[in-house]
Amino acid sequence: MSIPEIETARLRLRGFTPDDLDALCQVFGDPEVMKYISGGEPRTREATEEGLLRSIEGWRKRGFGLWAVVEKETGELIGYCGLISLEDTPEIEVAYGLMRSAWGKGFAAEAARASLGYGFNELKLERIVAVVNPENAASRRVLEKLGMKYAKNARHYGADLMYYEISPLNPTTHSRAGAL
Repeated sequence: MSIPEIETARLRLRGFTPDDLDALCQVFGDPEVMKYISGGEPRTREATEEGLLRSIEGWRKRGFGLWAVVEKETGELIGYCGLISLEDTPEIEVAYGLMRSAWGKGFAAEAARASLGYGFNELKLERIVAVVNPENAASRRVLEKLGMKYAKNARHYGADLMYYEISPLNPTTHSRAGAL
């Protein structure tokens, strides 16, 4: 399966390649980026490479996964975003992470909105969820900007997290995520 590409106003979401390892190591190796992800510890190069290869394979197996997020203006890979299986559930989660230099510019919401649009318009999902560390106020704001609604507290990935959800029946979704 070829991985679909999505272009937004400022970003290109494309499939990862093994050549993306160095850029991904900058994302997953940064303690500030990883503060609220995967137990809060930076990943080694080897762990990042394993995740990269799993991500590429995930598209083939499931028909969805994470994209490399590339800033169109610079051509620089600035992070990842896409749809993944929520740990130990049949649910589909929107997930994202950006290098620090890309924070505060609206890129996370832009990429996540495109991912939601793909999930609802192409995969015909009935609902997409997200989980976030309660202390990660910036990520909570991104989810709320997308029209996702807080539903409950839940335990995933070994942590107590806030659980958000959105469905395509939400008018906010149709005007934002569905407008791709």
